[in-house]
Amino acid sequence: MEAASEQTVWDVIGLYLQQGYIHILPRGLDHILFVLALFFASTRIRPLIWQISAFTLAHTITLGLAVLGYVSLDAAIVEPIIALSIAFVAIENLVFKDMPRWRPAIVFGFGLFHGLGFAGVLTDYGLPQDQILPSLLSFNVGVEAGQLTIIAACWLALHRFADAAWYPWLIRIASGLIALMALWWSIERVFLGG
Repeated sequence: MEAASEQTVWDVIGLYLQQGYIHILPRGLDHILFVLALFFASTRIRPLIWQISAFTLAHTITLGLAVLGYVSLDAAIVEPIIALSIAFVAIENLVFKDMPRWRPAIVFGFGLFHGLGFAGVLTDYGLPQDQILPSLLSFNVGVEAGQLTIIAACWLALHRFADAAWYPWLIRIASGLIALMALWWSIERVFLGG
């Protein structure tokens, strides 16, 4: 990476947009599964937008606060909670036929922890001290673009089948697999140091 003094603001924006995006696609399997679990909670786009908006607002808040040094929580706590949040949303998909009314509030709460996870990655990557705000905002926009790419791809591929007799089974199978993977990650992150 170029020295920060040699980078223009546009270089920084481009670099951190890219880093935010690739943190989701292809590197962020846990975040991909969280977004997929949100997608499978509703066949309608409006409730999905509410969930994604709540999640984005929350992770933006804690990402900014953590990177600026106002909030800190050990990764040994944050990472298992992220895994449990994925399991919770996926299990909720199995329990409730329709998205529960409280889902956006729950997703907001989980987004606070996901933002701390993003902050850990961004801090490890490094921030140019003279351009913290552009790098922080660009990384967050890149993360959001990655999430929206997942939602758009799923919606384009599956929305026309939402009324098919097999679609509820797809939701159950996908949500079950997501829940199992996330529960394994929870165990791994707490007990196996993964």
